[in-house]
Amino acid sequence: MSRPTREDLPYRPCAGVVLVNAAGHVFAGRRIDHDQGAWQMPQGGIDEGEDPREAALRELEEETGVARDLVEVEAETADWVHYDLPDELLGRIWKGKYRGQAQKWLLCRFLGRDEDIDIGTGSPEFSAWNWMPPAELLDQIVPFKRDVYERVFREFEDRLS
Repeated sequence: MSRPTREDLPYRPCAGVVLVNAAGHVFAGRRIDHDQGAWQMPQGGIDEGEDPREAALRELEEETGVARDLVEVEAETADWVHYDLPDELLGRIWKGKYRGQAQKWLLCRFLGRDEDIDIGTGSPEFSAWNWMPPAELLDQIVPFKRDVYERVFREFEDRLS
């Protein structure tokens, strides 16, 4: 029996949050499981029967401790944004079931204070966090996600400044 090819595999449904503060900087967390210290925005899989908006807000709270009453949802990407895993990760993560992710992104305005952010959750994903200008985060993201972030930032550009 042959292994499935990239083209045989589906995309994992995922939702993410561009959490932006009053200065127009976005929340970035340094991944706890990445030895080169890659940074990213809160994101994660969409559970069965869950809509992307609910998933995004759930992931935000699970990864940052920021409750939904501390954000105002301002926008959502018009379409799903896709990325493929690089060859060295294909078959190694998500139990080898997916070729990459299909993502919906929300732009959320942070209404709280920095003290409301707590990355020390029950299952932490981040070892550190910071507010970054979008261009700085693009320099810190893993290369295979850079196009996704560029597209999302372009779509939300008028609300980030």
